[in-house]
Amino acid sequence: MRKNLGSYVGITLMTIMLLTITVFTFAQDVVVLKHTNYTSHYSKSKKYPVMVEWWITKAKIGCPTPLARKDNFKPDPKLPNETDLLEDYKGSGTDRGHMMSAAENLCQTPAVQDECFYFSNMAAQYHSLNAGDWKSVEMLERQISLQNDSVHVWCGNFGEAKRIGRVAVPTNCWKVIYVVKTKEWFCYLFNNNTSKPDGINNNRVDKSDIEKLTHFKFK
Repeated sequence: MRKNLGSYVGITLMTIMLLTITVFTFAQDVVVLKHTNYTSHYSKSKKYPVMVEWWITKAKIGCPTPLARKDNFKPDPKLPNETDLLEDYKGSGTDRGHMMSAAENLCQTPAVQDECFYFSNMAAQYHSLNAGDWKSVEMLERQISLQNDSVHVWCGNFGEAKRIGRVAVPTNCWKVIYVVKTKEWFCYLFNNNTSKPDGINNNRVDKSDIEKLTHFKFK
């Protein structure tokens, strides 16, 4: 009995140590970058955000004269060296995929729109995802906001399929949408690859599924 208990205690202590190391490593790697309309949790090692968080309201997307989109991709001035990635993306075969959509910043000032094009708000997405199901979810969240006003959105990436320069191409991209008025959750998990889009409903999952995969809690 004592031997078994000792083994159990040893395994437990080892597990705690490994978890502590993992948490410490994550804390050292991920930098929280707060901007006017979004907050990015950016991985310095992966060169993509593991999570971006923001709010959508009617006022932010429903203006009568939105700004013209300007694709002014640039480093984040709060972390310039780690987000100076323009050359890494060139000729890579992947898109500079927005986490917070550019279309959700067109009712702001030009300076705020520019923040949306920081590389701390980008992940290397294959075009089939970026222009397919990912775009469809972006359109859905704006439609929901126009109907219900306040919508809380989180999205992010995990995994590493390969590197394009210094940038890790994530294996998966995810999004969580919470509608304040109706208390509904819309959660999606996508494979980041060159396959044809198969529709957002085929990629809808439970909130708990994404929480388990990312270790983030959404409330």
